Amino acid sequence: MRLTLHGYLDWPMNPTDRKEFDKAWSVHQDADWPDDLGSHEGQLMTLDTVIGGCLTYFCQEHELDPQRVEILRDCLAELESVVEDVAESPSEYFRRLQFLGTTLLQDYS
Repeated sequence: MRLTLHGYLDWPMNPTDRKEFDKAWSVHQDADWPDDLGSHEGQLMTLDTVIGGCLTYFCQEHELDPQRVEILRDCLAELESVVEDVAESPSEYFRRLQFLGTTLLQDYS
């Protein structure tokens, strides 16, 4: 049996990815909402909420259902196109969010 984030169920990530995921998720949960998002702020707030919801669901349930996998994929694709237009300082917040979502999806391809 592989360990999970919480140590008791199978976790679909290898130990190195799991450690990086745990660290990034902890940082992300404690991060302040970035400033200077310009005209993309509403869209980014929605993407952050939806992607964060999928990540939270996974951390609680230890799996993603097919609907959430598809939602997460779509949101990450949209985030990729929007984050390119964000200033460097706030983009760190969204690059971390991308890392979290992408790392989670690696076992749902």
